[in-house]
Amino acid sequence: MTAARSLAAEDLTLAYGDRVIVQGLDLTIRPGAVTAIVGANGCGKSTVLRALARLLPPRGGRVLLDGSDIRARSSRDTARVLGLLPQSPVAPEGITVGDLVGRGRHPHLKLFARWGAHDYEAVAEALRATDLVELADRAVDELSGGQRQRAWIALALAQETDVLLLDEPTTFLDVAHQVEVLDLLTDLNRDRGTTIVMVLHDLNLAARYADEIIALKNGRIAAQGPPAAVVDADMVEEVFGMPSTVIIDPVSGKPAVMPKGRHHVRP
Repeated sequence: MTAARSLAAEDLTLAYGDRVIVQGLDLTIRPGAVTAIVGANGCGKSTVLRALARLLPPRGGRVLLDGSDIRARSSRDTARVLGLLPQSPVAPEGITVGDLVGRGRHPHLKLFARWGAHDYEAVAEALRATDLVELADRAVDELSGGQRQRAWIALALAQETDVLLLDEPTTFLDVAHQVEVLDLLTDLNRDRGTTIVMVLHDLNLAARYADEIIALKNGRIAAQGPPAAVVDADMVEEVFGMPSTVIIDPVSGKPAVMPKGRHHVRP
């Protein structure tokens, strides 16, 4: 199990040019947990994740990693602690799965240093954990969508970070591959103690897999807490503008959202 690292935002303001997306946000990520950030399109989910990953400099406030300003750390030092899987990552043409995963070792290597035994073992373990050993010599662009996502997650595993941020890791995947990827992330959290923070569009998958849900509306936190305490009809209508009925998922025992829509509503 890895040591739980703290990640938080303090009075955070984020903007693109003159357009302010997030203003005065205070946010604490629960160490060692799986956290899902949810909300309507344009609410600031991905923007917040980019700031947590040190990719978007705050207009105001700060992101704190282990209690200190993340901007005071070097990029290499940050990459040893915090990994990021962005939306729709693009691999270099023709690169193999093994070579892609091997790039996860770069933050740990000094300039011109050769790989050591631990580097090879970290890559081998990442391939085993993601069930990609037999595909190590295949080109990434030859893989299915679910296999490609597993390859990118394997890269993050090889990086051996204590915190992993993922921006919509299930986008463009069919239901079976969505479940496959989220099961893998749950295993990573339970087996290694890795803190997982992911932006998800599917509220039901978020409720099923997350220990903690953060619901954003217009760049502010509308609700935060365990799914059972957060996901109800009032929250869904406030955050998503969608009337719904919330029931208990018979498989997971977690809340499940049934949208009402304008059709197929029983009298």
